[in-house]
Amino acid sequence: MRRIPFNRGWETRAHANFFAEMHGAAAPWQPVTLPHDAALGRTRDAANGAGSGYVPGGVYEYRTTLAAPAEYRDRRVLLEFEGVYRTAMVYVNGSLAGSWATGYTGFVVDLDDHLRYGGDNEIRVVCRAHQDSRWYSGAGIHRPVHLVVGPLTHLALDGVRVTTTEVDAEFAVVEVATTVEHDGRGLRTLELVTEVRDGEGSAVATATSPVTVLPGEPAVVRQRLLLPTPALWGPDSPSLYTAAVVLRDGGTDVDDDAVSFGVRTLSLDPERGLRINGEPIKLRGACVHSDNGVLGAATIGRAEERRVQLLKEAGFNALRSAHNPMSRAMLDACDRYGVLVMDELTDVWTESKTDFDAALDFPQWWERDVEAMVAKDVNHPSVVFYSIGNEIPEVAKPHGAVWSRRLAEKVRALDGTRFVTNGINAMLAVIGEAKAAEEQAGINTMLTDMGAFMDELSASELVATRTAEAYDVLDAAGMNYMEARYQLDRTLFPRRVIVGAETFAGKIDRLWRLVLDHPHVIGDFTWTGWDYLGEAGVGRVAAADDPTAGQFGAPYPWLLAHVGDIDITGHRRPASYYREIVFGRRRDPYIAVLRPERHGRELSATPWAWSDTVGSWSWAGAEEKPVTVEVYSDADEVELLLDGTSLGTAKAGEANRFRAAFEVTYAPGELTAVSRTGGQETGRCSLRSATGPLALAAAADRPVVRADDTDLAHVTLTLEDADGVVALGVDREVTVTVEGPGVLQGFGSAAPATEESYLDDVHTTFDGRALAVVRPTGAGTITLTATAPGCPPVSLGIEAR
Repeated sequence: MRRIPFNRGWETRAHANFFAEMHGAAAPWQPVTLPHDAALGRTRDAANGAGSGYVPGGVYEYRTTLAAPAEYRDRRVLLEFEGVYRTAMVYVNGSLAGSWATGYTGFVVDLDDHLRYGGDNEIRVVCRAHQDSRWYSGAGIHRPVHLVVGPLTHLALDGVRVTTTEVDAEFAVVEVATTVEHDGRGLRTLELVTEVRDGEGSAVATATSPVTVLPGEPAVVRQRLLLPTPALWGPDSPSLYTAAVVLRDGGTDVDDDAVSFGVRTLSLDPERGLRINGEPIKLRGACVHSDNGVLGAATIGRAEERRVQLLKEAGFNALRSAHNPMSRAMLDACDRYGVLVMDELTDVWTESKTDFDAALDFPQWWERDVEAMVAKDVNHPSVVFYSIGNEIPEVAKPHGAVWSRRLAEKVRALDGTRFVTNGINAMLAVIGEAKAAEEQAGINTMLTDMGAFMDELSASELVATRTAEAYDVLDAAGMNYMEARYQLDRTLFPRRVIVGAETFAGKIDRLWRLVLDHPHVIGDFTWTGWDYLGEAGVGRVAAADDPTAGQFGAPYPWLLAHVGDIDITGHRRPASYYREIVFGRRRDPYIAVLRPERHGRELSATPWAWSDTVGSWSWAGAEEKPVTVEVYSDADEVELLLDGTSLGTAKAGEANRFRAAFEVTYAPGELTAVSRTGGQETGRCSLRSATGPLALAAAADRPVVRADDTDLAHVTLTLEDADGVVALGVDREVTVTVEGPGVLQGFGSAAPATEESYLDDVHTTFDGRALAVVRPTGAGTITLTATAPGCPPVSLGIEAR
């Protein structure tokens, strides 16, 4: 069965119950194109907590009209939701047709028993978000919706599954298992034809099979096809094939479907680590949340693709979806770009982390969520790991071990071709016993240094014993902030393969050395690759005398976590370049400057924070003031020069944690770092100060976009001089207008604390930058115009085709 996009023509509002409707107190309906984040426009308030970014919960509803022609009476009609946050209730013509508890897994609602054929039908969706997430979840129908209409005898939705059974240079053997369903009367015998096409669209293998199917008893057709000289899928060559399946009756096509897949092999062991197609690979991983920055929780295809693209360009080859199943759009992008995926089921099992979270539903819904995740992932070659949880508090208890085994075996029963892991945090797993041991020892490192406390606890016999069964049921031991176990477990648990499922960004040099030196440690996933909404200020650097310094949550109006190698607009932060150097993927040094107003002040940072540096030498008003300059390099030493005059030389390289620091006096000009090893130059990096009048510049990520609602144009707006140097310390309000077949979908900056809305057409730049996201509504030329005080207006055209 084929999916038909069903994202246009919806309306939304705050939910009005029966009595509000009866008394005319309901809010007006507002038109909307899905996916949509119903919470993004809510008024933030300090009372709502840092976890959600101070965004309140709420109950929301959506409605649309579905025309059901008379011929639908003899068809199957389904509505598929890729994700609704949360506790979705779907009504058709006023009657409940389906429901789904969790907010990130897809579900299907059968409309057949509720439709009025030959007329219009009202579809209404009610959903809720309320103190049920540790981060900003958004709310509403945040992932795409599809209408599915097919014959009574049809290919099952997600019913085509492709598995590689053998591979060598000459041939690959793939098994295409297709499920045929019959919802009519009487036995039917049909023909199933499968054609495999390569990346150029040429047919490389075909198979035809008869299939007899009974009403209510699905038939699975398994076809083994031989692919000559297969193009293998891998991170450096993500070759894809398509399996096109047609169900025929006497030469007439009854139904069809097509899925993309990759031919590749996976293996995992403690001596050779992770291998793809027989080649060892270390995971340069990033954890990513589900929101899309200025778009909120809305999962629009191009935004997901852009994130994958930019993360890959920054040096990552793997993503962990934290802490919920990844969207179909992001999986598609990972397939195309060759990025490996750890897809994660949930943040909770049976013990809550917030008052109304998914633990309330997990015991009744976990199997359906696992089934939905695997059905979504099974044909994606990018998916290498299924993670069954994240920092589950009960994981070290006997019943937690039972749940671990139950979940792992359920995943394997559905898909035995991938590996199972679980992101376990030692502190959360044994915190009760750890506190008792800590008091007996007379120490209190937990409050003064969380990182040191976690290292000490992770290496303890208590953790080794309590987590032994939870780890033993897995293929790879996911360790969150537990690098103290990496070397220990080589001896204590020689069968164990380890992946750093979540780690501190500031430790990447030491962590990556452990990954390189130990074959049983297969990679590292930093927290995080991309900044996100909520958990406000988890990566904040504050003045030590700030009364809120060191708190997990920053005070209102903070909105962003302010962690991540890349900010919410897609701009790389200094940590990203440092990581690239540590990974051995950048030879040139990188210069990062501590904000001048921070110089000489005692600072307090959370373990997730990076230094409060910026890759800029343009500091208006800082002339003649002292500044700290960090230079990142893998070379033996770096020399810092200002307009050609040396400011000194300092050691760098791995022995010095790839960093050199200089105390200098700020003066405008060109700041250059030259790296040398053995006296020979290995690279250089320069920053220049902005000079002269500033202008507002606009640049789109692509000049041409598709004329459909899954595509977007991301327009970067910068305050810069005539040479394109971005100026800092002169931020201004920017106003954006969009004309033509498009709308301003979101607009904002990477400012971690703001009271401005991403839904407004006015926003203040942060460090001289802002991002406007335009969504096409049809074909034609879209014109975006931006204005700012003291700057000439700037316009650019985007072609939607």
